[in-house]
Amino acid sequence: MLTKSITAFGRSLTLVCDGRCDKAWGINHRPHVQLGDGKDPDDYCWIPDQELGEAPRDPGTYEGGHGKPSGEPLTDPGRMNKWCFRQCERSDSFEPGEPLVVPDLSNPRPNNFGFRKH
Repeated sequence: MLTKSITAFGRSLTLVCDGRCDKAWGINHRPHVQLGDGKDPDDYCWIPDQELGEAPRDPGTYEGGHGKPSGEPLTDPGRMNKWCFRQCERSDSFEPGEPLVVPDLSNPRPNNFGFRKH
């Protein structure tokens, strides 16, 4: 697990990720299965890592001019950037004192049940 202290929305947070940029599609581009009757676009479940190939090096999304870090696996937490904070489905951020947990994309849960991303 990689960690980096950041300031976001005026708060001190810890950004965590598993460093698997090769499997990072971005929250809006990761392949998923639609659940329910399809009327709620947020009722879906991402496809597990083991059923997907590698993600695109550039998924075409940017945050504050930052794109997905290149190079796999990510071993230097200093390379984590705004894309990692806002777009990467493999990262999450935590308030001081909260337990740090990396999203488990080998067994993803439905989006409407416990998804923390901002």
